[in-house]
Amino acid sequence: MPESVAAALVVAAGRLVDSDTPRLDAELLMAHALGISREAMLLGRLGDPVPAGFAGLIERRAAGEPVAYITGRRAFWTIELEVGPGALIPRPDSETLIEAAVEHFGKGGPKRILDLGTGPGTLLLAALAEWPEARGLGIDRSEQALAYARANAAALGLDGRAQFRLGDWAVDLEGQFDLVLCNPPYVEIGAALARDVAEHEPHSALFAGEDGLDDYRRLAPMLARLIAPGGLGAVEIGHQQAVAVTGLFKDLGLRCSVRQDLGRRDRCVLIHG
Repeated sequence: MPESVAAALVVAAGRLVDSDTPRLDAELLMAHALGISREAMLLGRLGDPVPAGFAGLIERRAAGEPVAYITGRRAFWTIELEVGPGALIPRPDSETLIEAAVEHFGKGGPKRILDLGTGPGTLLLAALAEWPEARGLGIDRSEQALAYARANAAALGLDGRAQFRLGDWAVDLEGQFDLVLCNPPYVEIGAALARDVAEHEPHSALFAGEDGLDDYRRLAPMLARLIAPGGLGAVEIGHQQAVAVTGLFKDLGLRCSVRQDLGRRDRCVLIHG
């Protein structure tokens, strides 16, 4: 076994042949094994001896388990969230929705926020951390995911402003919201996914019918009544779904635009109240 953290990272990255980011994965798992941040490890701990549990973490990653499930944590926007089996892992692409909301509302921010399909609280808690005067509601069909969301709200000190509820999108939900956030399932049944996603993340949060549009069809009429005048809806899409999804919304008289992620791929449909 390599004697130093630096040497072990080289060997571990070579072991993770199925990962798109083998070196990053190895660094995140090493930092987790050391009990410090990745930055602290890179800046001052590369000469340390290898912690005993590191090899086991690498074996789990090599077997396809997501890094976020191994460490139990994932950074998103300005916050860090607890994640695990049963909850969709936050993706950097989803930050596009928060960026769009910040651009729309500025520092004043929305007062009432709704997050449909909140998972571990990803979008709602990121928005509440951005705007200290806002309050919000997160809805999900999974009690397992909501358990993570409630724990994350408490850990971030946001539980006084965030409520979570078991539900089927916005069925039986009354009222309007200044900001409606939603990252629905949008993968076509049968689509090829990375091994760690396909084998570990909840399929109910990924797949949405033969064309990936089933949940947008249900959401469209709900969004039409949920967004307050002057408000904003931000709905994540697959990068090839902009035309289809905006068509569904425009058929109901909604005003839409499309926002791209940092990779210049269509990622978010904005609905203007």
